[in-house]
Amino acid sequence: MDVFRSRADRPVSDRSRTDGLLASAAGGTPALSVWRPPGVMAFGRRDVRDDGFDRAAQIAESRGFQPIERDVGGRAVAYPGETLAFAHAVPIAGASASITDRYERATETLIGALRELGADVVTGEPEASFCPGEHSIRAADGGKLAGLAQRVRADAALVSGCVVVTSTDADAIAAVTEPVYDALSVRFDPASIGSVAAAGGPATPDVVARAVEDAFADGPWGSGRCRTGRVEDGR
Repeated sequence: MDVFRSRADRPVSDRSRTDGLLASAAGGTPALSVWRPPGVMAFGRRDVRDDGFDRAAQIAESRGFQPIERDVGGRAVAYPGETLAFAHAVPIAGASASITDRYERATETLIGALRELGADVVTGEPEASFCPGEHSIRAADGGKLAGLAQRVRADAALVSGCVVVTSTDADAIAAVTEPVYDALSVRFDPASIGSVAAAGGPATPDVVARAVEDAFADGPWGSGRCRTGRVEDGR
């Protein structure tokens, strides 16, 4: 499996990053990237088509979050700086896995990584959570801390998502998501956000990121073998 890392946590366009992952997967090699988007609000395609998008983007920018569009579906997700984004690309040619299979494998892999770190997490999400969807992970007794989405093309599939690591970021996400979702007419409860730290895991993004990398490398797509590459800004 190819693991792509940026030299620094500077803005890298979502499309530039995922294009590299998908190209690797299309050539037969699964690829993964786990990174920390610095101060961005990633809007899904449905958000961008919404009548309230311009207002939502203005609100995000006024609060220090650069609006960007991501390649997969789902609703807007804020990344204050310590929240992780991850994207995992796998080959389609010759594969028997369905969309559901990929979701299940990725969710199990992510839950396993977080539990190894001591976080008490389960599948599911509370009512009115951020980026609502059935492929979510929450603290066993608390809020949503991770969500997954998927993009499929003829030669490769991309499973991506976010992981809220710290309680500080959870508070920051709640503060910006409430007015942004209001502009998009999406229900949101600020108390629905959890974090890896609040679930009993570490409050160190790099530790969580490496655990996620290792879990995918040892999973059904990785075979424990990694080749580390780099994703540069703008490429």
